[in-house]
Amino acid sequence: MKKLILAVLITLVSFSVNAESTLNKILTSGELRVGTTGDWDPMSMKDPATNQYKGFDIDVTSELAKDMGVKVTYVPTDWKTIVSGIASNRYDISTSATKTEKRALVAGFTNSYYKYATVALVLKKNEKKFPSWESLNNENVIIATTLGTSQEQLAKKLFTKSKLKSIEAPARDFQEVLAGRADGNITSSTEANKLVITYPQLTIIPDEGKDPAVLAMLIDQKDQIWINYVNHWIEIKKEAGFFETLLKKYNLKSLE
Repeated sequence: MKKLILAVLITLVSFSVNAESTLNKILTSGELRVGTTGDWDPMSMKDPATNQYKGFDIDVTSELAKDMGVKVTYVPTDWKTIVSGIASNRYDISTSATKTEKRALVAGFTNSYYKYATVALVLKKNEKKFPSWESLNNENVIIATTLGTSQEQLAKKLFTKSKLKSIEAPARDFQEVLAGRADGNITSSTEANKLVITYPQLTIIPDEGKDPAVLAMLIDQKDQIWINYVNHWIEIKKEAGFFETLLKKYNLKSLE
């Protein structure tokens, strides 16, 4: 029944859609272009051996393309250019990114389907030295962030006394902590929970998570027809239990 509703929705919209709408272009070309960084476990990860993408958001966008009856093509991007990729029409939509005021000035966002907390990571051997967020806000502390991420902007607000070190992709901020070139970094609770398993020398400071944030896909803010379709699709898939199934598949728990 849900698939029938989606099919009817696409059919009705395709008759009335403006020829300039991204939705119409996708249906005409038969291709959905998705921008993704491929470096955010477990949302979007690129396997260097096969050059194939996998993850929560890859499943989401693959399902979107399947329901639209088109193929999906993943376009490599990074965090500092993920927004400009939408504005310059390099891709039709992105895998999820954190909703921020700065990004919303340039690009639109779909409805959200995931919410997380921001946590801080340090080396396990330094957990007594850095037991709290405040202990990291120190002029003798170096905090690493990844250039273009929402965490980079948050670090500027939270760590006014610390030295901030922005790392450009494909390098990542947590690698600076592992190498001893930074004392800590901040990231989503989603990624942090994976990182401490992969790198047992890292630990999440026990302080409560900060700045609860929501994820959504970036989309052209001027194309209301395309935005409306994707938002309808998200709500239909929520009702069908699609996102709940994905949360279980990737062992995730949304704060929502």
